[in-house]
Amino acid sequence: MPLSSSDWITLASGSALWALALYIPLSGPLGRLEAELSGTGLSESLQNTILVLSSLLLAAAIGLISQLAMSWALGPSWGASLGLMAVLSGAFWSLASRRDQDD
Repeated sequence: MPLSSSDWITLASGSALWALALYIPLSGPLGRLEAELSGTGLSESLQNTILVLSSLLLAAAIGLISQLAMSWALGPSWGASLGLMAVLSGAFWSLASRRDQDD
């Protein structure tokens, strides 16, 4: 059964939400890649380009896998809704930790 246009929109938006929610936690391990790149003879702008692209590709791939898994388990709209809740909870915890650091 082919996907309708609304299914594709839900899949894309849910994947983007999961990618956004998982971007910062997935970017942390890329520090090893940054350390390895600094030891090469590449220019700094090329190193930055490689780091940004690899970080975005990793987050997009994990976001798509997360959305597909949640869509399979719960349904497409529930998977996207959970992605939105993950983004909002991440923003909430980020703001809460900043406030704790300020006190």
